[in-house]
Parts: sequence; C-alpha cells; structure tokens
Amino acid sequence: MQPDKPTAGPVSGVPVGSAPWSSGLFDCFDDYGLCCMTWWCPCITFGRVAEVVDRGSTSCGDSGALYVLLSVLTGCQWIYTCTYRGKMRAEYGLSGEPCGDCCIHFWCEPCALIQEYRELAARGYDPKLGWHLNMERHAAAAPAVQHMGR
Repeated sequence: MQPDKPTAGPVSGVPVGSAPWSSGLFDCFDDYGLCCMTWWCPCITFGRVAEVVDRGSTSCGDSGALYVLLSVLTGCQWIYTCTYRGKMRAEYGLSGEPCGDCCIHFWCEPCALIQEYRELAARGYDPKLGWHLNMERHAAAAPAVQHMGR
C-alpha cells in the first residue's frame, strides 16, 4: 500500500512583482533631511542606493560620480537610475513595470530616489553606511548559536 501523496493546498501570499513599496512615491517630504539632500544633491542619495542594491560591487562615490557626469554631459542620468529601480523590484518583488520605472525617474527623479532609499531602510539597511558596514552590522546582530547542555 502506498502512502497518500500530499496534495497541494491553496497558496496564499503576494504574487511575484506585486508587493507594495513601504512608502509612497510622494511621501518624500516625510523625512526633511533626506528630501533636502536628494533635491539638491541627488547624486549622494543615488550613490547610496546603488551601493546597497549592487551589494558593494560599486561604491557610493563611483555611482554618484557617474550620476553627475551623465547629468552634466547628457541630462539623461534618469536612464541610468531607473535601472536600479528595476533591480530593486526584481530583488524584492515590488510592484511596477520597466516603462513605469523610466517614467518615474524622468518626471520625478528625487521622489523615486527617496522612495528607493526608504525601501532599503524599511528592509533593515542603512544606505548611508554602505554595503560593507551594513553587512558587519547585520553579522554583529545575528544571535549566537546555542547548544543544549546537560
């Protein structure tokens, strides 16, 4: 006699690519310091987001400098920055579409950068620390392995 095969029950949860962002696109004024920094120096906010999204393979300074160069030379830095929004959506299953990413970054780039920064913060990262310090902080916060004793 064969054991009963498990049957698939109903699956609940959020479909891939439809999780809501932790803050709205126009919640950018909730953090005045971040808002001011991003409106006047978006290269800093972008550099911080890019370093965490790229898991330390690029630095804040390198990404920020490339942002400035693209902005000054072409005015098309939004094409570069919208790719990071796409990377975040793919990584965290966030709602949105590639065309929407580009439109958001074209029409209101500071709002998009702030939303991305806040999303990383809501997921436990502190973008101003960079990737490596965030990893050290998470490793230090990990609980020690406990063993049962007699």
